[in-house]
Amino acid sequence: MSRAGRILLPGIAVLLAAGCAVGPNYKRPYVVTATAYKEIDGWKPSEPADILSRGRWWRIFDDPVLDDLENEIDISNQNIRAAADAADEARALVREAESSFWPSVSLDAGLAHTVTDGAPSVNIKTLGGSLNWTLDPWGSIRRTVESAQASAQAQAAALAEARLTAHADLATDYFELRAQDQLVRLLSAIVTDDETNLKLTQAQYRAGTGYKANILSAETVLLSAQATQVNAGISRATLEHAIAVLLGKPPATFFLRAAGLASVVPTVPPGVPSTLLERRPDIAEAERTVAAANAQIGVAISAFFPSLTLTGSDTYEGLTLGKLIRASHQIWSLGPTLAETLFEGGLRRAQVAQARASYREDVDNYRQTVLSGFQQVEDELATIRILQRQDKLEQADVKDSIEAESLTVNQYKAGTVPYSSVITAQETRLSAEESALSVQEQRFTASVALIQALGGGWTASDLGK
Repeated sequence: MSRAGRILLPGIAVLLAAGCAVGPNYKRPYVVTATAYKEIDGWKPSEPADILSRGRWWRIFDDPVLDDLENEIDISNQNIRAAADAADEARALVREAESSFWPSVSLDAGLAHTVTDGAPSVNIKTLGGSLNWTLDPWGSIRRTVESAQASAQAQAAALAEARLTAHADLATDYFELRAQDQLVRLLSAIVTDDETNLKLTQAQYRAGTGYKANILSAETVLLSAQATQVNAGISRATLEHAIAVLLGKPPATFFLRAAGLASVVPTVPPGVPSTLLERRPDIAEAERTVAAANAQIGVAISAFFPSLTLTGSDTYEGLTLGKLIRASHQIWSLGPTLAETLFEGGLRRAQVAQARASYREDVDNYRQTVLSGFQQVEDELATIRILQRQDKLEQADVKDSIEAESLTVNQYKAGTVPYSSVITAQETRLSAEESALSVQEQRFTASVALIQALGGGWTASDLGK
């Protein structure tokens, strides 16, 4: 090593060791959390507390078809793939920022044909290298890397949120589709009953014990039920198409065989509110965004300090290539460069103010995200608890309406009540069964929504912080 190198490099090493990263060190912003959820009273979960930690949370519904569909999501869903690409991009930006820690070294070679008046022309060969190393005594590079790392973690959390949303959307669409299948079954039974009643009124009319008006009424009821049955296919087709797109498939190539809606709705315990900060990927994304913004304050502050760059070059120049690498042909230089901006019209102060304002904005967004997370859990807890109670009432209403319809039909056959009573009884029964089915569907979708609100088994430790 040259004498200059032996003098400069130890001094630079001492300077770097003594250097500090300017700007505030990151501390997670404080948020208010309750000790327990308000709507937890009366909560009766049907699954153990560790169910969410198993990752594939949809298995609690014990539906093999749903399992198969959910397993395709991570592979084929385009939103997830786009989020994964964005996460890869963020990780590449971290490596890009970390590259600034190291010097850039270049190698160059040249051949110049020189002509001088009164002298023969010569070919001058050159071979050399150069070094340029931006040092980091004030921590600008370190803060930039810190910000990039936090941004990459935020993007990883966004990927987890995209996965959770896609899985939850698929489960929700699936249960709504199964509810439509159940509705079609119900309407098919209604149509069958209406056909039976029409035949009965026609027989009574031929026997002279009925009226033509009853036949017309029976036909009207039958046509109305058939129209409703056909119309139910619209919602099912739309939901089937939505599921196909979630799976990254053209709707024309996807088909789900009809099946009924399950009768048992599983639920999971929500835990305590403080754990939600680590369990929801959107909260983690917002928190990591705050960390990235905090580091950017240090980057902006470091602009007030002079930049320090170490530059050096070592070049050999001669006429003969074989004898080029000799001390007599060597031209070298090595030394630091200190640069400081003396006037910039308040630019740096404005940049620091902007960085601090951006940080405060991200803190506000983080706290709002946390509040929204608490609200979603409270909403779903209340929804599930109330729907459980409503379901019991709806089932009792269905039982009574079926019994009332049966009694009314028998009375009509006996000639003790008019046919309008049968129509009313049928409408009451259909309304009760549709309401019960709607509540059952809502219970399934609310269970999915609660799992999604709780983070679906994800934890912030997956970010590797």
